[in-house]
Amino acid sequence: MKCSFHPKAKDEFLEAIDYYKSCGTDLDLEFVNEIYSTIQRIIQFPTAWSRFSENTRRCLTRRFPFGIIYHLMEDKDEIVIIAVMQVNRKPDYWKKRLKY
Repeated sequence: MKCSFHPKAKDEFLEAIDYYKSCGTDLDLEFVNEIYSTIQRIIQFPTAWSRFSENTRRCLTRRFPFGIIYHLMEDKDEIVIIAVMQVNRKPDYWKKRLKY
């Protein structure tokens, strides 16, 4: 299964890495590993998480306060990551990214 990032989701991910890098003690590397691990769970079990909106699902990370919002395009065997979202952020800010 292919996996791609919406450009703004990629930007969010990179911004979060920068933030955790500024905290020191390799927290940025731990964050990257956690996001990678979460994406691997999504790829392995894409329908395991409940719907977050009509066309999306959300999988929470285990350690950091983030969720990955994604769209499963079953006809293309692809997952599109719509947002790498802090769970305490405005809940619907990412919806304008959907084209579906």
